[in-house]
Amino acid sequence: MIIDLPNTRTREISAKIDELHEERGESATGRVLTLLIRTDDAELENSLEVANAASREHPCRVIAIVPNTQVNAASGAPADETTAQASDADAADESNLDAQVRFGADAGAGEVIVLRPRNGLINHLDTLVIPLLVPDAPVVAWWPTNPPSNPSKDSLGAMASSRITDAMRSSNPEATIERLRRNWSAQDVDLSWTRLTVWRAMLASMVDQPPHIPIVHARVIAPSDFLPADLLRAWLQLKLNVPVDFEADENAEAVTGVYLTREDGGVLSLERPHEDQSIISVPGQTPQPISVPVRTLEDCLTEELRRMDPDEVYADVINKGWDLISH
Repeated sequence: MIIDLPNTRTREISAKIDELHEERGESATGRVLTLLIRTDDAELENSLEVANAASREHPCRVIAIVPNTQVNAASGAPADETTAQASDADAADESNLDAQVRFGADAGAGEVIVLRPRNGLINHLDTLVIPLLVPDAPVVAWWPTNPPSNPSKDSLGAMASSRITDAMRSSNPEATIERLRRNWSAQDVDLSWTRLTVWRAMLASMVDQPPHIPIVHARVIAPSDFLPADLLRAWLQLKLNVPVDFEADENAEAVTGVYLTREDGGVLSLERPHEDQSIISVPGQTPQPISVPVRTLEDCLTEELRRMDPDEVYADVINKGWDLISH
């Protein structure tokens, strides 16, 4: 069910949601969080599809904000003039807000609100969404592509207890991660790091097995300019304190191999020759095939919604390990 609400106000959106809940005999009290998505028209439907899938494990209210900056630019009005209009939107004939409410099959295990502010209202996204938040539930902010330079100071990010970015999917991953590093705060995490969860778990398990011979060298194979591979190298460098080389595989779409050379010359390896299957090789043991498919965006978002506390390992990698590797 998709209901369009042109030229509307937040109180009308809230009233419509309450009405739909009453009609369906539902309650919003089962929502465990509010997920704020700051995106654009090109990315909107894909982001909502991912959020709806993740909401089946984490029932939530999804609020997608898609500012209509073209209207603001076309108006030719200075920002302070349109801001004055936005601050008294309820009294104006023009609300500067179009919205859409999605329920049922179009909204996963919750409800979806799409907000399209225009003119001065785009400068007040925090006051726009506050009346629509699920009461007494944490707020998570997610930028599917290009995040603000400082998420914790962003109007939406400042109200969130967890901030999720995805520098790998931005227009310039390297520049984006550098800005995020400079402005990092404990509630920040990037999905480029989350894509490595299975690899890190497997590698840690391999190193923890006896005979515990020290690792003296590491090598990572992945596509060039692949941000998760840089984060993996930074993590290995930080945790093992050994040189970590990089080998480019231009035919790959993700990390395809990690090789850890021991002091005795033996090599521990985790390889992914195929998209959905990996092979663990340990000296003296038969190679073991395991299923390690490339993680989807849904997998990564679901994991971060499951873990709301700060990621201390990511903090160490982004603040310490990153400076140890060559880029």
